[in-house]
Order: sequence, then C-alpha cells, then structure tokens
Amino acid sequence: ITMLERMDHRGACGCDPNTGDGAGILLQIPHEFFLEETSKLGFALPPAGEYGVGMVYFPKNTIVRDECKEVLARKAKKLGLEIIGYRIVPVDNGDLGADSARNEPQMEQLFIKRPSTITDEMDFERKLYVFRQFSSRLINETVKGVDQKFYFASLSCRTIIYKGMLTTMQVTPYFPDLSNDSVTSAFAIVHSRFSTNTFPEWKLAQPFRFIAHNGEINTVKGNVSWMQAQSALFESTKFSKEELEMVLPICQPGQSDSAMLDNAIELLYMAGRSLPHVMMMLVPEAWDGNEHMDKDRKAFYEYHAALMDPWDGPASISFTDGKIIGATLDRNGLRPSRFWVLDDDTVIMASEAGVLDVDPAKVVSKGRLQPGKMFIVDM
Repeated sequence: ITMLERMDHRGACGCDPNTGDGAGILLQIPHEFFLEETSKLGFALPPAGEYGVGMVYFPKNTIVRDECKEVLARKAKKLGLEIIGYRIVPVDNGDLGADSARNEPQMEQLFIKRPSTITDEMDFERKLYVFRQFSSRLINETVKGVDQKFYFASLSCRTIIYKGMLTTMQVTPYFPDLSNDSVTSAFAIVHSRFSTNTFPEWKLAQPFRFIAHNGEINTVKGNVSWMQAQSALFESTKFSKEELEMVLPICQPGQSDSAMLDNAIELLYMAGRSLPHVMMMLVPEAWDGNEHMDKDRKAFYEYHAALMDPWDGPASISFTDGKIIGATLDRNGLRPSRFWVLDDDTVIMASEAGVLDVDPAKVVSKGRLQPGKMFIVDM
C-alpha cells in the first residue's frame, strides 16, 4: 500500500481530483480473514485451497442483482460447482468523486467449494475460469438492466483483487478489509492506471487477474483479431470441446489493451503452459536475425512465432499465478523497472527507485529489468 501511494504521480485522475483512472492490489487469498468473516455470516469455509473466491461487481439495482445471482447459481450447478455463500465487501465511498461514485458497483465476494471429484488445484482453477467466462457473457448479454456492469475482478482459489476507479490514496480508505491485520499475503502486485486508449471504468482498473501492465500494446487490434479468427480451431487436452466453446470470446470487446493481454495470458496458461512460457510467447525478445542467441532459445521463439504474433509495444509487465511472481519488459526495454533483494528474503520491484525506504546495509543485490531477460521469484 505504501508503494502504491508513493506511485501516485504515475496514475491519473479526471478534472475532479477524487475520480481516479483506477488503482488496486492483487494478493494471495487471506484464508484466516475470510474464515472469521464468513463465520459471522453463518457459513463455514473448507480448508485453504479447497474453495475459490470471486470479487464480483454487481449492478446496484436489487432486482437486477438477484437475477444475476440466479444465473450464477444455475451455471455453477451445470458445472458441478457449489456456491457456499456471498459476502458484501464493506466500502467507505464518502471520498469518491462524482464520476467514480456514479458508476460505483455493488461489490460482493462469492465463495465456491471445490468439488470432491477435482483433486488437482489447477483443474479447479480451470473450472472456475470456465464458470466465470460463461456466466459473465450470459449475464451481460441476457439480464435486462445489467448494461455491461457485471464483472469478475477475480475468481481463483489462489489470488484476489481489490481495485476500483480510485486514486492511489483512496484504495486503503475505500476498502477497510485492507487495514485488517488478518489480511496477509506473501506477495502483492499494485498498480495505478493512466488511462490511454480507453476511458476510465471500475472494471478497467489494474491489476488484472494475472498482470499489471505499464505501457501500451500497439498491436492489440491485430492480436485480438488473430485470437478471434483462430478460436474456432482451438483444441486442448485440458478442456472439453464444450468448455472451450463456453470460454469464448477470449478477449471481451470494450476492454483496454492491458485487459486484452491479460485475457490472452490466462487462456494460454490455463491450457497447460507455465507463466514464463506464456510471457515469452506473447512478449518475445528480439530474436529474428540475432546471430548471437543460443540456438535452442532461438528455436523456441521461431516455433511460437508460427502460433502467435507478438503483442508489441513499450511495456513493463508484472505477473503472477499465485505460485510465482515476476516481471518482464518489451524487446526494446522502453519502460524502466528496478529491483532490490534484501537479506531477509524481501524482494521489491518497481518502475522507479524510492517506492519504499530501504536500509542499504540490507541490500543483497539490486539491478534493473533488461530486454530479453525475465525476473522471477519462485514462491
């Protein structure tokens, strides 16, 4: 949170200084906290990892919201998932600007139990992914009065996102949960958005489900068109044919370039690749014509170039799947990012120095992200 607040100058706000372009935090699911909170609501959670949590943006209208929940219940049942319960996310919206307040959603956390038939955590993540994609599309297309306001900020058994159309200084006061001592996490990704190719919206605040992205993807139109054109040919050993049809379209219209990239990363990761593998596919280093590159690495890029055009542009991308956390740059390295490793196993990575006060005596190593390199912390 301190990092996020010190990066206030990186984000943007409207002519109303209390309406931010978007800010937020991605962290591990705080099981201890949710155990306490759900017991107050009268339902019990399974052990950590055996349930998923969704951060859901509902329309404010009660009737419309109830209809959304009916659809969610039906689709969960269709996929063999059990909804344990909902928790209304407490918020303090007294400091919101007019634009932000006008579009504020009703935020609720949805708890889903892992079926006994699913023993592998990644299989559960895939099932939640199918459920989220299918139900979101159905609700936004069919429920009258939703007006594209229904959205899952996150749905996972590993991670959760608190974000909104906020300034960096509003995030903590807006979400009292973040001030609770029981909300703990071994890592966090924070970001403050500067809206470039889309107008600010609650759902376009960063981080997204896998990434926080500083920069622009200049090739996004072609990249999204490729995903749409190739989706009819998708095959996977990880998804049934019916499930593949349920997750389409991969890149929902009306999103920012960062959100589209996040959608592509998620699909390729859910299909069985590691997250570093996916990042190297989508944001490759400058390999073509590079005579000094290792032959195996060059072959990797050449092979994947036949599957996917690069998502290209000045970019620094932080990413996580809840197990590893890392960052990479575009091939030109046009967005700065610096890192510090401390002697107590704390690792800090940010777009500039000074985001946290660090005792120089504790620094084991430090440096900057470089094009063609990837920075990974294995949890």
